[in-house]
Amino acid sequence: MTGLPLLSLAIWVPVFGGLAVLATGSDRNASLARGLALIAAIAGFLVTIPLYTAFDVKSAAMQFTETLPWIPGFNIKYQLGVDGISVLFILLNSFITVLVVLAGWRVIEEKVAQYMAAFLIMSGLMNGIFCALDAVLFYVFFEASLIPMYIIIGVWGGPNRVYAAFKFFLYTLLGSLLMLVALIYLFFESGLSFSILEWHQVKLPMKAQILIFLAFLLAFAVKVPMWPVHTWLPDAHVEAPTGGSVVLAAIMLKLGAYGFLRFSLPIAPDASRELAWLMIALSLIAVVYIGFVALVQADMKKLIAYSSISHMGFVTLGFFIFNQLGVEGALVQMISHGFVSGALFLCVGVLYDRMHSRQIADYGGVVNTMPKFAALFMLFAMANSGLPATSGFVGEFMVALGAIKYNFWVGFAAATTLILGAAYTLWMYKRVVFGAVANHHVAELKDIDGREFLVLGLLAACVLAMGIYPFPFVEVMHASVDNLLKHVALSKVL
Repeated sequence: MTGLPLLSLAIWVPVFGGLAVLATGSDRNASLARGLALIAAIAGFLVTIPLYTAFDVKSAAMQFTETLPWIPGFNIKYQLGVDGISVLFILLNSFITVLVVLAGWRVIEEKVAQYMAAFLIMSGLMNGIFCALDAVLFYVFFEASLIPMYIIIGVWGGPNRVYAAFKFFLYTLLGSLLMLVALIYLFFESGLSFSILEWHQVKLPMKAQILIFLAFLLAFAVKVPMWPVHTWLPDAHVEAPTGGSVVLAAIMLKLGAYGFLRFSLPIAPDASRELAWLMIALSLIAVVYIGFVALVQADMKKLIAYSSISHMGFVTLGFFIFNQLGVEGALVQMISHGFVSGALFLCVGVLYDRMHSRQIADYGGVVNTMPKFAALFMLFAMANSGLPATSGFVGEFMVALGAIKYNFWVGFAAATTLILGAAYTLWMYKRVVFGAVANHHVAELKDIDGREFLVLGLLAACVLAMGIYPFPFVEVMHASVDNLLKHVALSKVL
């Protein structure tokens, strides 16, 4: 353990770094803005590393805790802490922020300072979500993180960016309003406390648990997003700039799934078991139906967006089969999806920056002109398909095993995603990369430069490392997951 306030540093270093970048002003200082943004992003990542290296993997308790009074009149505190469920997401978020700053280095030419600052501030706010132990603090971070993404889509997005930004904002904001009602109810039921850990010990009658579970479900399902409240995601991805799509897929979708583990399961354990059939059904629809939807997409970004929905269905399935394999597999899948989906959106961004088209039909034979890019793209496509020795295999395999342990037919239905995932991913890859050079635009393509190779190469290393040796990831979460499952299993309704 270290005496430094590491969690506060993880939140506020990127936030204040973003404000410093914003202060550089106009695009005449674009180079300064880029340099400051990279320094702030790297500093933000470096302060998170001790969270992993000094983490006690044998303990299920909250670690690196910080508590300060915030609004004493309502018993609201600035209370932070991480356990094995949340610590890896802070590292993932801070790591992805560094890559996003690098990825937008040359691509963004207007309002550079504002673009970089938005990502840095959003990174700090999302770290706050993962370590907040006070419900009001969580809610403030949860809602505030929408604002930078709304601006990123609305300012630097595509032709329909305003529509996509409003749809994203309204869906996620409306979903959160019922959660606010549930938080206020729990405040009074817990004896005027907003402490999330204290709420885990509150015994509620089944009717109240079900209502609270449904309130949280609406808020978190929109964020995941689960079927049928998923329609905002493809629009947001298609219109967002590459960096926006990367953060949206790699981190922002994880906020809803994380909410289920921090709120829904421990606060309403009996309702979670009672309504598990609903969650499993919605998850399987996402896995299978959305997989077929992905098959017919002509736009690469839309295909990867629907792929994200299908893969996140695997995550929610893992949570609600209530066994160690399922929950740990779902958490591993969340980390892996952060690497793989982020990499795939970066690959589409590389092509779009050169040809200004995301349509699969406009490509063909890219391997002939961009061999280094094609090799990295192949690795990420294979990982998205769940190839063994890539990170994409580990989480899906664990969830599939856990699902079969829970119910053979549930596991069988879930395993279809391995077939569908391979079908839509490899079919897209074949049409874009293989074959003869399709047209003169493809013939003139230049292979990735050193900066692009560094960004994609780092993600490739993560995908392979996690696929070959997942133990360091699983070891961290084991005690916390075990503790959560015991809490859910032992809880008895009043």
